[in-house]
Amino acid sequence: MKSNTKRRILDGALELLRAEEGATITLEAAAKQVGLSKPGLMYHFPTKEALVLAVVDHVAGRWEALLLDRLGQAPEAASPHQRIRAYVEVALSEQFDRADFAVFSNALYRQALTETWVGRLDPWLTLPDSLPGPARARLTAARLLADAYWAAAATGVFPVPDRDRGELLAVAETLLKDEASR
Repeated sequence: MKSNTKRRILDGALELLRAEEGATITLEAAAKQVGLSKPGLMYHFPTKEALVLAVVDHVAGRWEALLLDRLGQAPEAASPHQRIRAYVEVALSEQFDRADFAVFSNALYRQALTETWVGRLDPWLTLPDSLPGPARARLTAARLLADAYWAAAATGVFPVPDRDRGELLAVAETLLKDEASR
């Protein structure tokens, strides 16, 4: 029951970020969003900082779960090409919205939020120093293509038409070809 309430609170906080007016997360607003009293919410998240950190971890955890599902194995067991391919496929195929973008972009301003994202996604995105320069460049270009796509889709600012998604995946696939297959 306790974890269901926590998840309801986290999902409710994300709904606040999806609001047309761009509402912010406060303890009062989050409690009201899910039908709890402020003290009821504070039982689970005693401070706004705790709530915001949990929201970031919740969203980053969703990314991590999608990546694991797409890859089918732990990132440590996969090649850099496989990890970046999973990232590109998730970014170009899953639905993201303004709440996802808001949670991600807030990390720019707070070290604790950055650390959450890095902790969750570093195993997926960091390339080994031993990877040859051309391969690093191609994998980085594919990742940046995916980053830009999901940011445009999530914000609705200059979104890419759905009809172009397949072509973007094809371009990314060209970039993702493993050196062994060239």
